[in-house]
Amino acid sequence: MAGVSSQSLATVRAELETHLAGADLTLAEDLFAILALLDGNAGLRRALTDPSRSAEAKGSLVDGLVSGKVSADAVLVFRELAAQRWANARDIGDALEVLAATAAISVAENSAAGATGLDQLESELFSFIGVVGSNHDLQRALSESQASPEAKTALALKLVPQAGEVAAALIRQAVLSPRGIKPAALVQRFVELVAARQQRWIANVSVTRPLTDAQHTRLVASLNRLYGRELNVNVSVEPSLIGGVRVSVGDEMVDSTVATRLSDLRRKMAG
Repeated sequence: MAGVSSQSLATVRAELETHLAGADLTLAEDLFAILALLDGNAGLRRALTDPSRSAEAKGSLVDGLVSGKVSADAVLVFRELAAQRWANARDIGDALEVLAATAAISVAENSAAGATGLDQLESELFSFIGVVGSNHDLQRALSESQASPEAKTALALKLVPQAGEVAAALIRQAVLSPRGIKPAALVQRFVELVAARQQRWIANVSVTRPLTDAQHTRLVASLNRLYGRELNVNVSVEPSLIGGVRVSVGDEMVDSTVATRLSDLRRKMAG
């Protein structure tokens, strides 16, 4: 996904974040249910991605389809998704899959000490990939069109008996709705989303000179307080910064170096 669709996904992911604090698996399950509706109706996908249709009209369509059938948060996320522009009809479903998986992953993040919960989830998903990925018999069994959803789900979860509720939900989704790829490949995509989520718990800090123990302790305490969680802080020395500090946590960059301030000043003077 690239271009306008990528930008639209980023917009809706920001909206989704406002619904994740304290959310349980219901939000993810509702979004996956809406995805099934989209995947089963090409006309609906075209209507929701038609650039000539207004956001208001798309919102009314969304309300008529899912209001009262899924949670209010799921409706709001779906409305935001429908209001965006998409390069093609397939992209809106791909984006919704990412949003639903992210909602599920956030449950592990929120319920088990943040990064620790994400590490555990990643391990459980990797276990499924490790068992299924190189076993052609299992791959055929999990992709068998004649097998019932219950049978395929039971087999998949039997392979990873240690899986928690979030891993089980994601594996179940991959087995029952792989959307044109192998279940193990979709679980691998979910692992990549977990890894991206883990970056929110890692602070990469660049400084001009090595920190003393006391400075390092104050830095960690300040960052934990600023971001409201226990971060894993990695510090590197970059003399070229001239002065100041640069911090990145996930996609967020905080740069207070002298070089950056001088560059900003030059731009302001030139403007």
